[in-house]
Amino acid sequence: MAKHLTLELVTPEKVAWSAPADFVVLPAYEGEMGVLPGHQPFLVQLGAGEVRVTVKDEVQHFAVSGGFAEIKNNTVSLFAETAEDASQIDSERAHQALEKAKASVKPGLDPMQLAAMDAAIRRAQVRVRVARRAKTPPPHMPE
Repeated sequence: MAKHLTLELVTPEKVAWSAPADFVVLPAYEGEMGVLPGHQPFLVQLGAGEVRVTVKDEVQHFAVSGGFAEIKNNTVSLFAETAEDASQIDSERAHQALEKAKASVKPGLDPMQLAAMDAAIRRAQVRVRVARRAKTPPPHMPE
């Protein structure tokens, strides 16, 4: 069995990440999904959420919104509408976007507008959470 995966994180604009990984956690539409080397072929819809990529005990965090992932031959091909590395997210701007999205929800919106506002709120919440994780050091493990 292979010891590593290859993660390819692609958006319509660019290849956001392409590198080996030991473990990948995806924000599947129905809940988080972990992928280890040797995983069976699988196709899954993604929701707005956090992708966590573990390589040699270090975790890389990405905020993604929508898309799908294909797992095949120890390669995780993730096709997302948007993807941002946690280090690229300005947490203050992300928090401001969240507050603006929340404020835009008003009574009387038609269902399509309400769905768009809900999606904007979820994307902003993910960005805030991922930015916060990037700044939080991992817990110290006693030896």
